Amino acid sequence: MKRSRKKRRLWLLLPFIVVMVILFYNSNWMGKMVHPIHYQEEITKYAEQYGLDPFLVAAIIRVESNYKPEAESKKGAVGLMQLMPETADWIFEKEGSKVYDVKDLRNPVINIQAGTSYLNFLFNYFDNNRFEVLAAYNAGQGNVMKWKQSGIWDGTLQNVDRIPFRETRNYVSSVDYYYKKYMEIYAKER
Repeated sequence: MKRSRKKRRLWLLLPFIVVMVILFYNSNWMGKMVHPIHYQEEITKYAEQYGLDPFLVAAIIRVESNYKPEAESKKGAVGLMQLMPETADWIFEKEGSKVYDVKDLRNPVINIQAGTSYLNFLFNYFDNNRFEVLAAYNAGQGNVMKWKQSGIWDGTLQNVDRIPFRETRNYVSSVDYYYKKYMEIYAKER
């Protein structure tokens, strides 16, 4: 008899628990805990300076380094936005900035400024096609142009599976996923 009462109480309590979990998970607070954006001030400043969507910049940083400024890839990409030193050299030269040291790319401000400048260049180069820009950020402009010109990839998310490099396919899809998550969670505050 006692067991059946306990079971009944549990069954009565279960819908309440389920509702609370759903409300907790769907709240903005929970979304921000699961998908935080670090360096928001710097991201916003440079995204605005270069005419970019700050949520896209944040999504790129999330996928590239998971907000770790000291991150360095096996290929030598450095910092939050995983810039290759040669690309950073070109960006700084193009903008007439002073000479820097590679270790400066670990500085979030310098890295985000250089990365957003490069993204701005890519958006202009690829006529504002977000998916082509993301693919080029990961695999290089030359590869993306080759894929487009040869008809391998049409520059859409729907056909991202046609990109020959698995890493780039996954990269474009992952950045798009985080971009949409950030928009869902943070765009209401704008």
